[in-house]
Amino acid sequence: MPFAQIYMIEGRTEEQKRAVIEKVTAALVEAVGAPKETVRVWIQDVPNTNWGIAGVTAKDLGR
Repeated sequence: MPFAQIYMIEGRTEEQKRAVIEKVTAALVEAVGAPKETVRVWIQDVPNTNWGIAGVTAKDLGR
């Protein structure tokens, strides 16, 4: 059972998350031949204050 864990800065719409789940699932089905029904995708929303880029928070970078 393939399990994909995706971390993203919070703020994506429900529609965008659906698209990520759909496309990641399709990629795993294609890449490893896993049955679609066995693929699991978990999206973890991370506050922009908890995401660092080059020593600065994503919030401070305007992301």
